[in-house]
Amino acid sequence: MKRAQGSLTMTTSLLALAIAPWLVSGCATHREDLARGQRAYEQSSHERALAIFRSMEPDLARLFVGERAHYAYLRGMTDFRIGYRLDARHWLALARAIDEQAPGSLPAEWKTRINDALTELNTQVHDQGIENLTNALAHPGSVEGSSEGGNRGTRNKDLDKKKKRESDDEP
Repeated sequence: MKRAQGSLTMTTSLLALAIAPWLVSGCATHREDLARGQRAYEQSSHERALAIFRSMEPDLARLFVGERAHYAYLRGMTDFRIGYRLDARHWLALARAIDEQAPGSLPAEWKTRINDALTELNTQVHDQGIENLTNALAHPGSVEGSSEGGNRGTRNKDLDKKKKRESDDEP
């Protein structure tokens, strides 16, 4: 019995050693993508930053909590600067919520920007309604390949479908 346990322990150890580099490289790749997106954002290359962030979205669960807070902040501010206000509100609220659950995840300066942007966005929702908080480009034609109804978030596509159904139902 002891020999079987020793063999199992040895096999488990070898398997862990074989998988460890893959796990570390996967995490490093996500961190590198986040750093590339942040550099693009800081260089005001918002279209490139957004492309990087969107490509990362399916793998957010692989980021550490602090990295997810950074992702949400950078994604939200990128959306905000491009003019995707509905998406910006979502990501900035998520960044704030993550930081509240894991204090210190975001720098104080970023928290100030989140609060300022969310105040502006929430005021717009309060005064004009959520339907006026769209994902229209801040500078039409500034995002390559974008067009009306083009590369927009799922939440907005659903809103567009709902509005179309409602307008089709009107006499």
